[in-house]
Amino acid sequence: MKPRVTICARAGGAFEIYLNEAGRDLLVKELQRLDQSWDHFHLDHFGGPEMTLATDVPLSAIAYNEDDKVFSSGKVLLRTDEWDAEYFPHVLAD
Repeated sequence: MKPRVTICARAGGAFEIYLNEAGRDLLVKELQRLDQSWDHFHLDHFGGPEMTLATDVPLSAIAYNEDDKVFSSGKVLLRTDEWDAEYFPHVLAD
């Protein structure tokens, strides 16, 4: 079974991620790989059979609900507290 990951915003603004088992496993694998030397991965929909070669996590463009806004690309970035303290200290404020 190929990975299926759909990221969308619902009509009311809620953010949802729909995924099958293979999509979950791939997303978790990519999250666990993140460290200071590999600090991000991409999520993209390119279409066609080559899409799994073109990105780290392929996204599905098919909405689950009629009024969903489906995201076609994104990026997950690891931000250590040390990096944020140096470059974006405002995000550390409570």
